[in-house]
Amino acid sequence: MLVELVKVSRFPSSPWLAQIRTPFGGTAFRWCGDQGAKPGTYHVEWTVDEDIVWGWNAKPAVGVGPGVRPGGHCVVLRGRLSLTGDGAAVLDLDGTQILLDLVDPVPEGVAGTWVELFIEREKIALYPYEL
Repeated sequence: MLVELVKVSRFPSSPWLAQIRTPFGGTAFRWCGDQGAKPGTYHVEWTVDEDIVWGWNAKPAVGVGPGVRPGGHCVVLRGRLSLTGDGAAVLDLDGTQILLDLVDPVPEGVAGTWVELFIEREKIALYPYEL
């Protein structure tokens, strides 16, 4: 996914965080690239390093369409959820696929719908890459 990097910074006792913008929102995420990265556009791969538990950190979306926003002490990602054959799930965030680990199967009828994930910003990592 192509994102706009606003800045990379670090607070005491936290990993490097990147303030990013997308066409559908923005906030700060763990940055796994060059700590001296300059503002500009970057292609990034997303990972979520937290198990997904339906009803706790994953819920039906309030709206439709992709979204990225701050949510108190976490980050909210809104995308369309699909299931894999091996018990995992994938969040489609505007064409970018983010693999998710499910603790338990999601309820019937959830696959293919818009969902929101509520994840600590340090548990969502952005890995920049060059095409």
